[in-house]
Amino acid sequence: MSIKKQVLKSKPVCKVTFKVTKAEAGAAGEVAVLGDFNEWNPTADVMSKLKDGSFSHVIEVETGKSYHFRYLADGANWFDEPEADAHQTSEFGSANNVINA
Repeated sequence: MSIKKQVLKSKPVCKVTFKVTKAEAGAAGEVAVLGDFNEWNPTADVMSKLKDGSFSHVIEVETGKSYHFRYLADGANWFDEPEADAHQTSEFGSANNVINA
């Protein structure tokens, strides 16, 4: 898995690219990235499946903020991003990944 961030000079926006490899996604047919930036909506940011079997998705978030997120495979299996900027316990007791934009 990986996260790449690009801060735009023309406006206070950070483009964040999320990538999940085929090995990390397992047999998942669909992977979504859910977080504060999309109100944890499982259909808002569904990742594109690439030819090599990996998944990728780009979002734009406001700079100067932190965002909690997690991945959801096939609408049922949550998993984490080891390359996140931080990990924090959520109000539900699970660990959320954090990106700082």
